[in-house]
Amino acid sequence: MARYLIGDVQGCDGALQQLLDLILFSPSRDTLYFLGDLVNRGPNSAAVLRRLQDYGSSAQCLLGNHDLNLLAIAHGVKMQNRKDTLNCILEARDRVAMLEWLRAQRMAISETIDDHTVLMVHAGVLPSWTSDKTMALASEVEAMLRSPELGNFLREIYDDEPSRWSDALKGTPRLRIVVNALTRIRFCDTQGKMEFKLKGGAASAPQGYLPWFDVPGRKTATVTMAFGHWSTLGWLGRSDVLAMDTGCVWGGCLSAMRIAGQGPGKPLTQELIQVKCDTAQKPG
Repeated sequence: MARYLIGDVQGCDGALQQLLDLILFSPSRDTLYFLGDLVNRGPNSAAVLRRLQDYGSSAQCLLGNHDLNLLAIAHGVKMQNRKDTLNCILEARDRVAMLEWLRAQRMAISETIDDHTVLMVHAGVLPSWTSDKTMALASEVEAMLRSPELGNFLREIYDDEPSRWSDALKGTPRLRIVVNALTRIRFCDTQGKMEFKLKGGAASAPQGYLPWFDVPGRKTATVTMAFGHWSTLGWLGRSDVLAMDTGCVWGGCLSAMRIAGQGPGKPLTQELIQVKCDTAQKPG
């Protein structure tokens, strides 16, 4: 059995097919972990969702900001903008089935390989969150996504405040900051205050801010964090950080990382596999 982490597909089903052909993916044998932003901006988001539904438990999927955007549009909470490419889902005969499948996906996934924990999120985590706390907070959001209150929940999450975590947060502010951290964070300060305006690479951090994964004392530093979302960061492979969004939808690559154990006490093996994507949209 092989395990693969896969970065932001964003509706690029052709590139995904090429990648799966290259790794000789078998649903009966292998497991794919998709790190969110399954849909939008690319040419065929509906094909991506149908493909992943067909793979069943062999495709473990996270929700990213574009996936939540689709749910918000479908529930009348937001309007599509000119860069969205979601009509292939919204106007499909199987729209309901695709949207129901999407809302059942995860906000965070934790897997143990030998004695290594791999914590997967779409964007990142706050410095004060442990791996266990991240999973617990993600489950709170997942419960809302699957509840009859989904529409009301989506109406409340689109705001940048609160920007700093407190264990005293409850209700909508608590859920909103969890969603923002898991699906939008790039930079934060040493106290965990998030900054959402800048979309450049790691070197573009505003004064007083750092990439979230470089904040000193981060409580998930003892696990391997795998995430997407940050195409301007590009590929980053460290023992504690695997950044997987390599800008497929912007004409970059779609990336997969095969991870495997070598036995307790030994580092995970990492094998990067990429295919060039011929989509050439402008970032935005």
